[in-house]
Amino acid sequence: MPEQGALSLPTGESADGTRVEEYQFKPPRRPIRGYPELWWAGKRPFTSTRYYPAQLKETYGEAVDGGRADGTPIRGWRNKLYWGDNLQVMSHLLKEFRGQVDLVYIDPPFDSKADYKKTVKLKGKQVSNDHSAFEEKQYSDIWTNDEYLQFMYERLILLRELLADTGSIWLHCDHNASHYLRSLLDAVFGQGNFRNQVVWKRTSARSDASTFSQIHDTLYLYSKGESFAFNPIYIPYSQKYIDSKYGNRDADGRRYQLDNITSPNPRPNMTYEWMGHSPPVNGWRYSRERMEQLHHEGRIWYPDDKSKRPRLKRYLDEQPGLPLQSVWTDINPVNSQAAERLDYPTQKPVALLRRILEASSNPGDLVFDCFMGSGTTQSAALKTGRRFLGADINLGAIQTTTKRLIQVAKDLSEAQGTLDPDREGDVPEALYAGFEVYNVNHYDVFRNPAQAKDLLLEALEVQALEASALYDGEKDGRMVKVMPVNRLATKQDLNELLTGFDLRTFDKRKQAQPNRPVEKLTLVCMGHDPDLRPTLVSQVREMGYAIDVEVVDILRDRQDLQFKREAEALVEVEDGMLVIKAFYPMNLLQKLSLMQENVDDWRELVESVMVDWNYDGAVLTPQVVDVPGSDELVKGAYLVPDDAGTIRVKITDLLSESLEVEVQT
Repeated sequence: MPEQGALSLPTGESADGTRVEEYQFKPPRRPIRGYPELWWAGKRPFTSTRYYPAQLKETYGEAVDGGRADGTPIRGWRNKLYWGDNLQVMSHLLKEFRGQVDLVYIDPPFDSKADYKKTVKLKGKQVSNDHSAFEEKQYSDIWTNDEYLQFMYERLILLRELLADTGSIWLHCDHNASHYLRSLLDAVFGQGNFRNQVVWKRTSARSDASTFSQIHDTLYLYSKGESFAFNPIYIPYSQKYIDSKYGNRDADGRRYQLDNITSPNPRPNMTYEWMGHSPPVNGWRYSRERMEQLHHEGRIWYPDDKSKRPRLKRYLDEQPGLPLQSVWTDINPVNSQAAERLDYPTQKPVALLRRILEASSNPGDLVFDCFMGSGTTQSAALKTGRRFLGADINLGAIQTTTKRLIQVAKDLSEAQGTLDPDREGDVPEALYAGFEVYNVNHYDVFRNPAQAKDLLLEALEVQALEASALYDGEKDGRMVKVMPVNRLATKQDLNELLTGFDLRTFDKRKQAQPNRPVEKLTLVCMGHDPDLRPTLVSQVREMGYAIDVEVVDILRDRQDLQFKREAEALVEVEDGMLVIKAFYPMNLLQKLSLMQENVDDWRELVESVMVDWNYDGAVLTPQVVDVPGSDELVKGAYLVPDDAGTIRVKITDLLSESLEVEVQT
C-alpha cells in the first residue's frame, strides 16, 4: 500500500539540543461512506516517531551465513532481543528494518482486567509448603478502554511500517477486545488485506453455571499487500477416517483407496482399449504412456469383471493429510507438566507458533514479536530456520527468553546433521542460533514495570489513592499522577488527564475561588518532553480553568532516590578457579525473609551464571553459560583459561535481577 509508506526522514532537536532522526508516515486513510471507523475518547493521529538509541549489552553465539527460500544470501546474521517499551524499540528498528520484516506475531495484552504473576521457588528444593515459593507480578493487564485502544493503534502502525510489502501479521487475542482489535487491524492494514480468522481451542470444556464457557482464543491474519507468503498446512488423518477411506491393502500391507481414472471431459486422444477394457465415453484420464508406467508400478487395480473400469490406487503413505482449516483443536496449551513449561504467565505452546511460522513464512525469513513474553516465537523461529527480532518491557521476559534460547540452540546444535529434517522437532538446514541483547533508551531503573508505580510512590513518600481512577496519590496537598514508566513522557500521554478531569468539581472550585487554580498537580515521570508542563497548562486554560502543575523527573531531579537495594557478591580466583563464595540478592532475600524462609546455599537463589573471560568493557560475551535445569544448582566454580584477562561475571537471581562484577586474574 504505497499511500502508507514513508514520507520523509527529517531531523529534529531533542531536549538536550542534539539532533535526532524522526520517522514520518501517513496514518490510515479515513473511511469512505459505507466503511465504519472505530473511535474513542481522545483518539489522536500517530504520524511520526523519533529514533531511540539502543545499547548492546550481551552477545551469545556466532553470526551465521545462510539464505532465504528465493536464494537471496544472508551474511553474518545475529538475532536481536530488546529490553524496553516496544514503541521505542520499534522506533529504533525503523532505521535498519523498515520494510524488512516478513512476519509479525503478537500476543498483546488482552485487556483482561487481571494481574499476571509468575511463581518463584528456590532452586533445588522440594516445594512442600507455601514458604518455599511465592508469586511475583509480571505485568498488569488493566486499562481504561481508551488507553488500550490508543496503545494498540500506535503499535500496529509501527508494525505495518516494519513489515515488508509481502509480509503479514498474526494477532492473538481473546473475547475481551477481539472486536476492537479487528477494527483497528481493518483501519491500519485495510479491510481488503484481511486473510483469516482462526479459532484456537486453548482449553478443555468446563462447566459454567451462568454462561457458555470461553475455551478458545482468536487469531487474526492480515497481509500488508496483495502478495504474501502462505504455505498450506496438513494435519494427520484420524484413524476413523483412515479406516473408512483406506480400507484396501496391498500384499505388503500398504493401505490405499481407489480413484477414478476416466476423463471428466471428452478427450478423443485418450480413447483407447486398455488391458481388455473398453475406453470410457470421454476417454481415460491419462495417456497410454502414463498408463503403462502406472501399470508397471502396480498402481492400477483391475476388476475381475471386464465390464467394470480399472481404478487408480492412491496410497495412504503418499498423502499429505487433511488440509488445515480455520478451527484448530489439535494443539494443546502448555500444561503444568509439559517439558516446555517455564512458569511464565500467558505462555503459548511452541507447536502453535511453529504452525504459524511455517504457514506464513519461509526459512531465512525475518520474524518479529514485540510482546515477547517467554520467547515462544523466538524458540519456534530457531527451530524452523527463521531469523528473529524480539522485544519486551519486562526484564523477566528478557532473562527467560535468553535462558530458553541458549538451551534450544544447544539442543539443536547437538542434533544437527543426525536427524531427519523433515520430521517435527528436528533441526533446520540453517541454524540462526547467535543473538544479541540490547537495552533501549537507558531506561533501566526498574526491572519490572508492573511494580514501578508502587516503588515510585513509596520512594517519594506519596500517599497512594486506591479509589481514584485518575490520580495515583496525594502529597502535601497536591494530587500526584505517575506518567508511563521506563520511557519518555510525551504530550500525547496527557490525554488520560485531559479526558479524566472532573469538570463539575473544577466548576465548583472556580466559583468559590475564581483567582486560584482548580487543581494542584504533580506529574512524576522518567524523562519528559520539555513542553510537557506548558502544554497541560495551556490545554486546561482552553477549557476555561487555571491549574498548578509541577513535574518531578526522576532521572533529572531525584537521582539520589533508591528504588531497590543492589545485590552483593564475593567472587575470587583461587588456584586457577573462579569461585563465587557468596551472593546476596537483597530484594529477593527481603521477600524470603518476610516468609521466614531459610536459605542454606546461595545457589538456591540463582537462575544462571555467565562468565566472560576477556571482557572488553562494554559488551558481555559469555564463554561460560551456566544455566541449570529447574531443580538443579549452578556450579559456582569455573576453571580459568590461560588467556583470561578482565573477567566479568553476571549472576542472575530468581527475580531476574542481575549483578555484574569484574575480577582481575
